[in-house]
Amino acid sequence: VTLSLLFSWLCHSVSGQIHYSIVEEMRKDSVIANIADDLGLDIKQLSSRKLRIVSRASERYFYVNLDNGNLYIKDRIDRETLCGAEAPCFLTFDAVVENPINIFKIKIEIQDINDNSPIFFHETFTVAMIESTSPGIRFALQNAEDPDIGINTIQSYKLSDNQYFTLNEKTRNDGRKSPELLLEKSLDRETQNIHNLILIAMDGGKPLRSGTTLLQIIVTDVNDNFPVFSQEVYKVSVEENIPVNTTIITINAIDRDEGINGQITYSFTKTSTNVYHHIFSIDPVSGDIKIDKHVDFEFTKDYELSVQAKDGGDLISHCKVLIEVIDVNDNAPEIFLTSFSTPIPEDSIVGTLIALIEVHDKDSGQNGEVDCKLLEEIPFNLVLSSDNYYTIITTSSMDREEVSSYTITLLATDRGSPPLSSQRTITLEISDVNDNPPLFIRSTYVAYVPENNLPGSSIYSIQASDPDTGDNAKIFYSISTSNTEDLPASSYLSINIETGVLYAQRSFDYEQHKEFYIQINVRDNGSPCLSSNTTLLIHIVDQNDNAPKILYPSPDSGGMTAFEMVPFDSEQGSLITKVVAIDPDSGHNAWLSYHFLHLSEPSYFAITQHTGEIRTSRVFQEKDVLNHKIVVMVKDNGDPSLSSTVTLNLLIANDFQQVVPRFTEQVTEEYPQSSFQLYLIIALGLISLLFLITVMLVIVSKCKKSQPIPMFSNLSSNLYPQVDPRILSQYGNGTLTFPYSYNVCVGFDANESDFTYMKPNLDVPVDNLIDADDSGLGNESARKALPSTDVLQSSEQMDALETDHREKILLKSTKSKTCQRRVTPYKSKEHSL
Repeated sequence: VTLSLLFSWLCHSVSGQIHYSIVEEMRKDSVIANIADDLGLDIKQLSSRKLRIVSRASERYFYVNLDNGNLYIKDRIDRETLCGAEAPCFLTFDAVVENPINIFKIKIEIQDINDNSPIFFHETFTVAMIESTSPGIRFALQNAEDPDIGINTIQSYKLSDNQYFTLNEKTRNDGRKSPELLLEKSLDRETQNIHNLILIAMDGGKPLRSGTTLLQIIVTDVNDNFPVFSQEVYKVSVEENIPVNTTIITINAIDRDEGINGQITYSFTKTSTNVYHHIFSIDPVSGDIKIDKHVDFEFTKDYELSVQAKDGGDLISHCKVLIEVIDVNDNAPEIFLTSFSTPIPEDSIVGTLIALIEVHDKDSGQNGEVDCKLLEEIPFNLVLSSDNYYTIITTSSMDREEVSSYTITLLATDRGSPPLSSQRTITLEISDVNDNPPLFIRSTYVAYVPENNLPGSSIYSIQASDPDTGDNAKIFYSISTSNTEDLPASSYLSINIETGVLYAQRSFDYEQHKEFYIQINVRDNGSPCLSSNTTLLIHIVDQNDNAPKILYPSPDSGGMTAFEMVPFDSEQGSLITKVVAIDPDSGHNAWLSYHFLHLSEPSYFAITQHTGEIRTSRVFQEKDVLNHKIVVMVKDNGDPSLSSTVTLNLLIANDFQQVVPRFTEQVTEEYPQSSFQLYLIIALGLISLLFLITVMLVIVSKCKKSQPIPMFSNLSSNLYPQVDPRILSQYGNGTLTFPYSYNVCVGFDANESDFTYMKPNLDVPVDNLIDADDSGLGNESARKALPSTDVLQSSEQMDALETDHREKILLKSTKSKTCQRRVTPYKSKEHSL
């Protein structure tokens, strides 16, 4: 056999089909062809495109090397085992590649080689022949069988040399040759009753192969008629799955002999090709052939039975029975998942390949034609790719947050009658893509945190959510900005990056910072990461942590008790002074109330609880105590409440001469003797200076004889610094708002009056005015005793007033008078809580 016969192959492509031709019995790992070149594929892309063989039968015989694209023999191929006597013999499979998907039909023709010798089923073949047989009679002999086909099958028979018989070859309708024994010379049983001949069958292969059997001819008495069948070949068609014990055909043979020589017995001839006799049975008398076992079209489509008829004289005739099995729709379609991609990312483009499906039906014709469809309303489409191959592709975009997986049910239905169907369900998972930023529930959050909190304590928890999964849903919190540049958020607040819990780094003080605007950022752990932010407004809640602060009388007076002079002839309810206090807290914590502590009985004074104004509670009498020391407590409305106290000395007298002895005693009690002497020396120096200035002013005024100058008013209004109303306006949280001022002058001379009432100078700013009427320290009798500048019209009245003023100024300058400026908040109406 030449090399071209053993390894010849022919490759051509018609409608996507490739045809190769090889001989059987090739060695394992023999190369058939380079399938990659024949398919027009790039060898470098074979692995990425997943080139593979798809077949339920042929893939055991072939395989593809993805490194070089060669198609190899995988296992021994025996043409006779695969196809028997059928010619030509083909093995088919599908070559499948992906990206893009493509399917090629590969058809390989298996060529026969002379690897089988002819064989007779029986080693000894006996022929009974009567001695009266005339020369020229032909006797049919047993055929030898050779599984090979064509020239490699049986081509001729040969008989061993003898003087009675020759061999004749008869060509049948199917083209096969059958040996016939031709009697050349009459037989004589008495001379020789048994003739042993060798029958040789030879094929046409190279090298030639042969097989032999012993032909034994027994010479008998006269039975000169052979059974004769009505047909040489009987044909019948039956449906698969025909019930067992059903008669499918009856054969008939006639023997013209009589008696025992004419009795015919039917039986199957046992030959190597007649291997299906166990499926069928034949009645030896009637010739009825019945089904003993189920026949299956998918297993065997045709049966060939050899039947013999034997008479009583052992004369035998043969016939063929051909049984064709008709297919019925008894197989449901099968669905094979050739390729399946799961999971797929949710951002997969429309048209993404999900799966490659093969649908197969073992039936034939319309019974084997299959239609496939998807049962659910899902964003996928089933597309017929090639013959029985379908692809599943996406038809719309995916969103894992809406649907995380899809159940795809395929229904395959054949076109038989009635149709059969089958289902297969696959689950497609959708993998997450970071396409959703973490989000807060609200754009702005509000938190209330009490001041004086413990550093390190949690004050608020803020939460965001991300509908993604895995790392894409893992979120981290951070503080990005605060409301003031000089107040970084990190110095006051920190946040747990994983839980979103806010912690205070330090204690808050409502009086310093009442609120914080914090921008909180959240990001996920995706790639790239997504983020969002929200605003957190933190209100610091006030706590009652500040005691009231007394502004007037000033507690910072160096230890000296504040003195106030109360005119002896004050009417009941006259305003004496006012205690002014503020509280840095707010709300209820800043609501102040004023109370007396350790007030003597009977009480001469009363304090307004909400304004701090101290007024006389009755008219003074001569027997009353003229020096009163009272303690005023200012208390806020917090829980618990805080308070502050201030002590005032109230001196009841109409002039300074009555006050000086008591004042001296008081000072002596409060200060050491050495300090008091120093104060007296300084006071005397100041008084002497004031006396000289007064004398000079009097001389100047006498010389000019002009209108007297209201020096006392201007002097008294400018001796002490002015109080800016804005200082007190900032304490507008429940206390008094607008201030007014007045002067209290105290002299050391007991005979001198310590109050001087004047009309304010209209050219002096209102904040600097010293007016007894505005201060409420005067009384009606004192006002009536002083002449008004509006009614002093005559020169005598002006001179008298001028003289009176000069005397008072001179007197006060020589007696170490002390003036004290009082600043008291003022409201036109009483302030109430």
